Amino acid sequence: MSVMKPARKLLFILCPMLVLGFIYYSSGKLHLHVWGQKPDASFPLIKESTFALALRTATGRGKDKEPAVPAKTAGEPVVDTANTVGRVVGPVYDKQGFLLKLDGKLPQELIYKFGNLSEGACKPGYVAAKMTAIYPKFTKPAPMFLDKNFKRLGKVNNYMPPFGFKTQERIIDVILTATKNYGLGPELDSLSCKKCVIVGNGGILANKSLGSHIDEYDVVVRLNEAPVNGFQKDVGSKTTIRITYPEGAIQKPDRYEKDSLFVFSAFKPQDFRWLRQMVFKEKLRAEGFWKSVAHHVPREPTEMRILNPYFIQEAAFQFIGLPLNNGVMGRGNIPTLGTVAITMALHNCDEVAVAGFGYDMNTPHAPLHYYETVKMSAIKESWTHNISKEKEFLRKLVKAKVIADLTNGI
Repeated sequence: MSVMKPARKLLFILCPMLVLGFIYYSSGKLHLHVWGQKPDASFPLIKESTFALALRTATGRGKDKEPAVPAKTAGEPVVDTANTVGRVVGPVYDKQGFLLKLDGKLPQELIYKFGNLSEGACKPGYVAAKMTAIYPKFTKPAPMFLDKNFKRLGKVNNYMPPFGFKTQERIIDVILTATKNYGLGPELDSLSCKKCVIVGNGGILANKSLGSHIDEYDVVVRLNEAPVNGFQKDVGSKTTIRITYPEGAIQKPDRYEKDSLFVFSAFKPQDFRWLRQMVFKEKLRAEGFWKSVAHHVPREPTEMRILNPYFIQEAAFQFIGLPLNNGVMGRGNIPTLGTVAITMALHNCDEVAVAGFGYDMNTPHAPLHYYETVKMSAIKESWTHNISKEKEFLRKLVKAKVIADLTNGI
């Protein structure tokens, strides 16, 4: 009988603790039901509370015998707090998967990685690391241009242009056989760290004298027909690649820079037929375009590239949150070419800056573009773009210091 007494005392101690634990846990569950919340992906997972930890320790149950806490997934961050049982915890990420609180500060692991680099030195992997910190679903591998293995790109081969290349595989094969090259060129492709700047066409570039600073970047990206000659003081003189589509391409051959790559972005199936005619110097058969298009591109086939359509898809559906519309171009679901170029740079550059982005609708008499007299008031509601949602995305990148805005227009 004397042997049983210690066991009875232990039971007298443990039973009340287990009952209290059950009541405490149940009250938490009841509280959740009162708020009408159902567990779903919009609410973060909760770490073991201090009370549960104490109860497990008192009962002698090892942590290795406890049910495993589910691993954190994108959009479902673990909240490290001891007092979350019994109350609703708000989401840490927005519906697109970006951190709600963006302050631009480097996470501790990035401070360790980049903090000791000398000022001005290129930071290898910086943009991808910063992007992943605010958007855990980000994955860096995404080739800048289509190459002979383009059919293996799973995220785009089931979509029609502009979000993929479905139905255009044969003509792309023909074009790529002629272009032969699929990178930026030996010198740039061999760089271990690339600084890129996307130069927009906004009037905000005028009189900023950023030209020499822009020319310091390894890769200078320009868009559509925005000119360089006559505006070098503000926009620079260097052009690495010029991204465009048929209706946006420069129409006067003498205005093309001699040392830049012509990068084609398709928005509809007939755009690829236009590119084939430009590559093989065929007579233009302009059908299905909403404005006049260039009849000749003064570039050799080896100086032409096809932009990976994945950047249009990712910018539209993952980053901005535009309507899918069954994967077909429709009202308000096409990102601007500038945002597509930024998305491309996030995947292929180590540091990214932008200049000439942002329209200030509160200044209707300000110049819309740096190279013409058209005023801001000329902007009409766009059928294809959602400028406000797009600006919201770009502001996230600037606020988190993923990209640098040289003209402070975003």
